[in-house]
Amino acid sequence: MRVLQLIDSLNAGGAERMAVGYANALSTQIEGSHLCVTREEGILKETVSPSVGYLFLNKKKTFDNGALLNLKNYIKENKITIIHAHTTSYFFAILLKLRYPSVKVIWHEHQGNRVKMQRKDNRALYFCSLFFSAIFTVNEELTLWCRKHLSTKKVEYIPNFVQQPSQVTAIDDRKEEIICVANLKAPKNHLNLLKAFNKVHLSHPNWKLILVGRKEEGSYLVELKNFISENNLNSVVNLLGERADVMELMNRASIGVLSSDNEGLPVALLEYGMCKLAVVTTDVGHCSKVINGYGKVVDAGNYDALANGIIDYITNDSKRKKDASEFYHHIEASYSVTSVLPKIISLYKEIAY
Repeated sequence: MRVLQLIDSLNAGGAERMAVGYANALSTQIEGSHLCVTREEGILKETVSPSVGYLFLNKKKTFDNGALLNLKNYIKENKITIIHAHTTSYFFAILLKLRYPSVKVIWHEHQGNRVKMQRKDNRALYFCSLFFSAIFTVNEELTLWCRKHLSTKKVEYIPNFVQQPSQVTAIDDRKEEIICVANLKAPKNHLNLLKAFNKVHLSHPNWKLILVGRKEEGSYLVELKNFISENNLNSVVNLLGERADVMELMNRASIGVLSSDNEGLPVALLEYGMCKLAVVTTDVGHCSKVINGYGKVVDAGNYDALANGIIDYITNDSKRKKDASEFYHHIEASYSVTSVLPKIISLYKEIAY
């Protein structure tokens, strides 16, 4: 069995990390594991295993015949039977299928805000769903939405998974740091987090907030920088941007936080668990089910509740360590590569044959 993961970029987003994660994990389990990047390479390229077949198309427009031909030739040459298309790459996958009908296409939906839309908002997706062999989703809400609004009969909830870090810092040796791993864009609501941290800072001035994620120039970033400056937080809030050493940064922090307004199943939440962080997250997407009682879940947009959750962990050292340890074991048991990959391979076999 030969499978190709298709993704638009290798910037450090959740869907991108999962596409690389699938390609790497499958490379030792199936006959051929491949990764194709359509538009833009990025920081995640260095994390692709040498055992993964790799293709970069450098696609410049929606209908790029040259890129399409390159992908078709690659698929024929490597005898690929399944294209596993993540998020918006589904359209290019269907353009390929129309030219090469024997290949099977799976669409993997990672974006939690889809559930707020209707079929009329997704006409291109609905058309493409006529050609999908299956849809994978990262939470049950998305599964229900796809079954209701799209035409694909086989829709499966597949939890995201995370690799075990090579080394995990002991919980007792952590720094007084709170980390948020999320690209700096509106659905992640970093302003809500900054408002919460401003409250935290008043009572616990030694604690720092580390923001890791791709910076996109525009009003969102300007608003964050203005808030940091106006509230004299420059010395305790670090806007690190996109980083290759994100696991190392998580490994030294004590608390992981997400303040999003929308999510599917955030990979960062799983990584927090594997790095033994105590976690405070907003109640969006699949977050509360991932936490499963081993962390704090607060209403989205409520910075007071977010601040209180963080402060409770800062002031209650034993509770923070206990939750961090139990959350780690929960993630290891339910969201590790060894717990998820067998189901994926079984579904691939059903679809391929």
